[in-house]
Amino acid sequence: MQAYRHILMATDFGAGSEIVARRAHDLAQRNQAKLTLLHVVDYMPIADSAYGPAVPFDVELSDELVQTAKRRLLSMAQDLGVAESDCVVEIGSPKVEVIRIAEENGVDLIVVGTHGKHGLQLLLGSTSSSLLHYTRCDVLAVRLKKD
Repeated sequence: MQAYRHILMATDFGAGSEIVARRAHDLAQRNQAKLTLLHVVDYMPIADSAYGPAVPFDVELSDELVQTAKRRLLSMAQDLGVAESDCVVEIGSPKVEVIRIAEENGVDLIVVGTHGKHGLQLLLGSTSSSLLHYTRCDVLAVRLKKD
């Protein structure tokens, strides 16, 4: 089995993010692989009905969310010893952006956290589930315990 060369850890900064980050970091060290940290600011436009649904109402809110995400991701990177250049913040659908970033950067393992949701939440789909079905590389879903 070939060692992983490029690991992408996608985080939502939720409970358990530190556990997922440590697991990704450990795998990167064991495989002597590059580790990239990613956070996707979920794009949910707030629209002014006078202009239709396609025009965002408050662009400054998106900018503020991105800046906050960058600060949090850089703090996580610093704790792990990951370079700032290996931190990525995108705006969009997490399901789509994680796959896009992985494909564009030759990632061979994506590491994400999962709470193992069932029922209606499973039918609606989760980011972890989408990655398992649509990505071309391996996916490690780190099981996070419910509080």
